[in-house]
Amino acid sequence: MGILEDKSNARLFYKYLSKVYDQVNRFNWSEEMRTEALSWLEFGDDPDVLDVGCGTGFGTEGLLDHADEVHGLDQSVHQMEKAFEKFGKRGRVNFYRGDAERLPFRDDTFDVVWSSGSIEYWPNPVEGLSELRRVAKPGGQVLVVGPDYPHNRVLQRIADAIMLFYDEDEADQMFDAAGYESFEHHIQRATPRSPRAITTVARVSEE
Repeated sequence: MGILEDKSNARLFYKYLSKVYDQVNRFNWSEEMRTEALSWLEFGDDPDVLDVGCGTGFGTEGLLDHADEVHGLDQSVHQMEKAFEKFGKRGRVNFYRGDAERLPFRDDTFDVVWSSGSIEYWPNPVEGLSELRRVAKPGGQVLVVGPDYPHNRVLQRIADAIMLFYDEDEADQMFDAAGYESFEHHIQRATPRSPRAITTVARVSEE
């Protein structure tokens, strides 16, 4: 387990990173990448949407282009304070402080469940993915963005020490173990020199 997969370490990390997160994030997860990922989802009319690990609200902002209201959850109060500055505490975004592995929502609640830049900090990613599936409605979609495993051996050792990085084969294993039957992976990149992101779009079974 990487050092930032410990929840207390991750909260401390984001206490300081939250101050510059939006400036740093654009080199790894750009507006163009977000727009492309959103295009893979079907929102329909008046969708119920959840953003797990909403952070400062970068993903939330894109989701608001497709939904009148978004529910945003994060474990870092410092990250959420930045989101409050953008959206207010009460408005089109309903905020919750909570854990991806223990979501405070009923089964079959959301049409779309989105999580970008969060899974890499989950100590038990299969449990988290199972929770995302649990709160999604039958026939709904779950989209998860995480860091693709580097090919360079030196970078692999560094990645393993910090947090979860995974390739398509490992993503297959995690989504299978979490009970998803239909999913596909996409590799995204902000620039040729940026780290790659692996974006998985899953459909929740209607059975």
